[in-house]
Amino acid sequence: MSATPRFDPAGVPVRPAATLMLVDDRPDLHVLLLRRRAASDFVGGMSVFPGGGVDRGDVVPLAEATCRGLSDAAASARLGLAAGGLAYWIAAIRETFEEAGVLLAIEAATGEPADLAAPERAARVAGLRREVDAERASMPDAARSEGLLLAVDRLHYVARWITPLGPPRRYDTRFFVAGLPAGQQALHDAREAVDSEWLRPADALARCERGERTMLPPTFAMLRVLSRFASAGEVLAAAVRHQDAPDQVAQLGGDGRRWRVLLPGDAGYTAADGGMRGFLRLWPRAGATDLDTGS
Repeated sequence: MSATPRFDPAGVPVRPAATLMLVDDRPDLHVLLLRRRAASDFVGGMSVFPGGGVDRGDVVPLAEATCRGLSDAAASARLGLAAGGLAYWIAAIRETFEEAGVLLAIEAATGEPADLAAPERAARVAGLRREVDAERASMPDAARSEGLLLAVDRLHYVARWITPLGPPRRYDTRFFVAGLPAGQQALHDAREAVDSEWLRPADALARCERGERTMLPPTFAMLRVLSRFASAGEVLAAAVRHQDAPDQVAQLGGDGRRWRVLLPGDAGYTAADGGMRGFLRLWPRAGATDLDTGS
């Protein structure tokens, strides 16, 4: 696999992408949501999880040597790919580092969680964040320069969502979940993301239903999945249990403004392809809910 997209029948590129749901107990389950700047040419003003397209820098040679706990072969098998699967894990870590300032990494020398609190190191890591964001350094190379390994084994693959035919941008996005590393604080980049907030999943859903936040259907659907858990530990344990489980197929139907997210067993679910499809591993069932996409 490379960062080169495939194309739909209309010639729109379907770009590989990765998204990370970062969870933490505060004291119960909360998830990090960013708000994209309103002027963004993609999902402007929407609430999102950190994430974005898989870049060529995520598939640099020897990237596997800067990752702990997961080989490319194992990552690819988990995603159903012939090769290159590890790039999705690296992209999720990179996007979370760029957009939220959280770095999932360990000390290469000791295997201990990365300690980024010392002022001199914090300044260096902030500089690396700028370099990676500007594409002057890849995430693996940035980690290597700081004596770190990317903690890809802390990310658990939980879902896949594919944009339907029609929109001018299409993504094949793999969703991951991970816990907030101890001692780190999320801080939005004030460029792509203009706000960051830790919310209970149910509260985020309620805000969307009241029209206080806008979200893409996969974001809303994954929040519904998370809302069934009481703690970050429960989410992560379930993700580990289900990481090799068969996919549960989700479905979206609607008229382009009002979408209905459906899973097997929901009223109105059909095995026919209704456009966007999601493939969930974290949770086998969620109730159907209508939402306004704002499109």
